[in-house]
Amino acid sequence: MIRKEGKKLIIEITVDLEDSMLDSEEAIQAVINEAGNLATEEALKQFDTQGEAMEIDGKPWRSKGQEDKFYQTPYGEIQCARHVYHHHGRGKTFCPLEQAARIMGSSTPRFAKQVGIKMAGNSALAVQQDLLECQGRKVSTSFLQNLSRKVADVAGQQESQWHYDLPNFEQATASIAIGLDGTCMHLRKEGWREAMAGTISFYDAKGERQHTIYLGATPEYGKADFLSRFTAEIERVKTHFPNAKRIGLADGAESNWQFLTQHTETSILDFYHASSYLGAVANAKYPKDKSAHKAWLDDRCHRLKHSAGAAEALYNEMLTLHARKSTQKLPKHLRDKLGAAVTYYKNHRHQMDYLSYTERSFPIGSGVTEAACKTLIKQRFCLAGMRWKQPGAAGILTLRALVLTAHRWTQFWQKINLFGVPSVAAALN
Repeated sequence: MIRKEGKKLIIEITVDLEDSMLDSEEAIQAVINEAGNLATEEALKQFDTQGEAMEIDGKPWRSKGQEDKFYQTPYGEIQCARHVYHHHGRGKTFCPLEQAARIMGSSTPRFAKQVGIKMAGNSALAVQQDLLECQGRKVSTSFLQNLSRKVADVAGQQESQWHYDLPNFEQATASIAIGLDGTCMHLRKEGWREAMAGTISFYDAKGERQHTIYLGATPEYGKADFLSRFTAEIERVKTHFPNAKRIGLADGAESNWQFLTQHTETSILDFYHASSYLGAVANAKYPKDKSAHKAWLDDRCHRLKHSAGAAEALYNEMLTLHARKSTQKLPKHLRDKLGAAVTYYKNHRHQMDYLSYTERSFPIGSGVTEAACKTLIKQRFCLAGMRWKQPGAAGILTLRALVLTAHRWTQFWQKINLFGVPSVAAALN
């Protein structure tokens, strides 16, 4: 460093250019990292005290003097001497620098932010390789796992306290579709269990999707914690958009509808699931005539979507077909699938008024929620050979939901900047 002028650092760097461009670039990266470490060390010092006694919540805290600690930064590891305080000479210690600088564990906030978003999308090994290759930054996989868990712990602890602003939509929000679904992930010692994904999607008067909030949960018996968290998200949305129509949109799983009917005004069964049962009816009606089978299926799918009362008419048609003597002579697997279609329409035909839904520009497909099962859970947790423990999976899923919900990751770090790291502040209590 050449000199410091107020808040400015003047740093001179020297780069030895190599015969190879690649080698030169790597030399440049190494020098930039050295400069970054030097600047970061100076930046940290401004958050330290002069060692003066402090009173916090009516309690006196005194400095034990300066102690060295290693901190991890985007540029490398640095060593910094900072004042450490104690209360009555025993118990917990407190470092004002770490609170003021928003240190997470032993990481500066920007490095914690970088690691958090990378770990949300990739394995620790992949992130380790990425940091080394792209930033010349060497760290262990265990460090990456521990740091991402610290970030996730803060996000989880503050989920009920830190409310995130929604984007400014160009058009007014006319309807809000709420959906949830489950998909399996592999847990060590437990095998395959069902994780949950929840979505809250905002639509304008033309039915264009404006934004989606994602929420995920690792497998739990009864799903009480997930449903409680999802309810809290829904209640916040209802407060912001009291006049928007709330729509429950899902497949036919009974447990989903037990929850959705409590929070929505209109229930819509996913059109794909509803129409998929018609194939079984066509198989029973025309088991050997492929041409008639296709014509009937195309016609009934079109009616289901575009005709008033189509679901009720289809249900009655199924009942008539099911009661025919000729149907009873069909192979058992065809009869069973026809019976399943009859039962499905009996239970859900009141949720299949698709003409009315589309006329009101309501969504009729649960693709957003089903895609969330893939993007939120499957893409990260079900790669080859992956087996998870609950705490690690829960942390990554928390980060992933923050990243996938537009603008939340940025807002999360803005709140860290504004309010600090709760786990650091807790040392005062």
